[in-house]
Amino acid sequence: MVRFENVGLRYGLGPEVLRDLTFRLEPHSFQFLTGPSGAGKSSLLRLLYLSLKPTRGLITLFGHDIVTLSPDAMATLRRRIGIVFQDFRLLDHLSTYDNVALPLRVLGRDEASYRAEVIELLHWVGLGEKIWSLPPVLSGGEKQRAAIARAVIARPQLLLADEPTGNVDPTLARRLLRLFLELNKSGTSVLIATHDIALMDLYDARRLVLHEGRLHVYE
Repeated sequence: MVRFENVGLRYGLGPEVLRDLTFRLEPHSFQFLTGPSGAGKSSLLRLLYLSLKPTRGLITLFGHDIVTLSPDAMATLRRRIGIVFQDFRLLDHLSTYDNVALPLRVLGRDEASYRAEVIELLHWVGLGEKIWSLPPVLSGGEKQRAAIARAVIARPQLLLADEPTGNVDPTLARRLLRLFLELNKSGTSVLIATHDIALMDLYDARRLVLHEGRLHVYE
């Protein structure tokens, strides 16, 4: 599903922030991405989400070399990826329901086919009382849960989550991880970036550890 071969990334004329990354993400796989602050986790996620191209090396996503993709082809591939950003990126003029339903609307689905599914998911993540609220009145944790619901609602082939449990209590964090695991069981490959070692220790999952721009893989 994803293949990196000797990938390097630098911003402008600065030093490389990622160096010689070589790894694969297989279909139906589940893994954590961790490492100290500044190690390059967010940069790696941006490469995977196609918002950056590598300075050097090869990245193949769903069988396509991302360096050669046209903007239209990149947009098409992004629809196969779910992403939870640290800054949530909810649309303030849309209700919680409409934010979560947005990926399905982009795919052209009729609202009657997904309305009950969106509402059920919002209840499951604890937002049943905030379905029609706008993002500015939500707490940080509520925005995070809305962002997670939006990322998983279309059952993407690849889910990328940047610190998805950072603003919630440990009980809810485990509940959200169960959501990711269920999505994984249904066929989605999942990569979760986190600093939470205790949470990772609860699961027997592959770990990708970034340190000073280099990647170490622990099966």
